Amino acid sequence: MAKTSRSIAQSFAELRGRRIGLVPFLPAGYPDLDTTAATLTAVDAAGATAIEIGFPFSDPIADGPTIQHSFTAALARKVKVSDIFALIRQSAPQISAPLLGMLSYSIVFRYGAERFFADARAAGLAGLIIPDLPPPEANKICGKIRAAGLDTILLVAPTTTPERRAEIAAMCSGFVYYLSVSGITGAREDLSPDLAENVRQLRQLTDRPVCVGFGISKPKHLTALTGIADGAIVGSAIVKRMTEMAPASPAAIAQAIGHYCRSLIS
Repeated sequence: MAKTSRSIAQSFAELRGRRIGLVPFLPAGYPDLDTTAATLTAVDAAGATAIEIGFPFSDPIADGPTIQHSFTAALARKVKVSDIFALIRQSAPQISAPLLGMLSYSIVFRYGAERFFADARAAGLAGLIIPDLPPPEANKICGKIRAAGLDTILLVAPTTTPERRAEIAAMCSGFVYYLSVSGITGAREDLSPDLAENVRQLRQLTDRPVCVGFGISKPKHLTALTGIADGAIVGSAIVKRMTEMAPASPAAIAQAIGHYCRSLIS
C-alpha cells in the first residue's frame, strides 16, 4: 500500500508557530496527467503542507469558470478515476505532503463507496474532501471514510448556521475547510472583513486545523491569514497560471507553479 510519509495532523503540527500552511489545488489530468505528476512534485518541494487533487466532474458544485474549464478539458481527454489513482500511486512515494482527493460524491457513488475509499487509501491519498455531502447524510459516509484509513474534510460557509458549523466540525478529522466567501471559487483582490471572526468561532468548536479557501491568490492574503487560520487553500490562481502556460512542457508548467507557491509562503 502506498502512503505519504506524513499525516494531515503531522503536517500542520510541524508548522505550528512558524508560518501558515499552504494547500495547493491541482486538477487531475490538466492539461495532461504528466503535468499533474510533475506539478505534484514541484509544489511538494515548494513547501506545500498538503495537496488537493481535483477529480474532474462534469457538473461543478462550487467551482468557478477557471476550474470548470480545467475539468472540462481533462474529461475531454478521457481522464478516468483509475487514471488518477494510478497517478497518485506512482507519485505518492516521492511526496512528503499528504495528498487529498477533492471530488463529488456522485463519483464515489458510481465507483462504489467502500471500493472507492479502499482504492483511494491504497493509492496513497490521506484524506477526502466531498463538498456535496452535507450533514446529516455525511455522518455515515464519514464513518466509512475514516474506517478506510482516510481523513475527512468538510466545508463550512459564511452562511452556515452555528448549529450546523458545530455538526460539520465534529465530522472533520483532517481539517475544517472554511470558505472565505459564499458562492463559487475564483481569485479575489481582498478577503472578507468577517473572515477572522468566523474562523475564531470555528476554532472554539474544534481542535482540528482550520484552512481558508476560495479567493486566496496573493502573498498578502496569506499574510492576512497568519495568526487567524492554520492554512490557505489556493486553487483558481494556480489553475489560471496552468491555463496560460498550457502549450508549455510539463516540466516548465511545474516549475512555474512551484515558483508561485514559494512566492506565496515566502
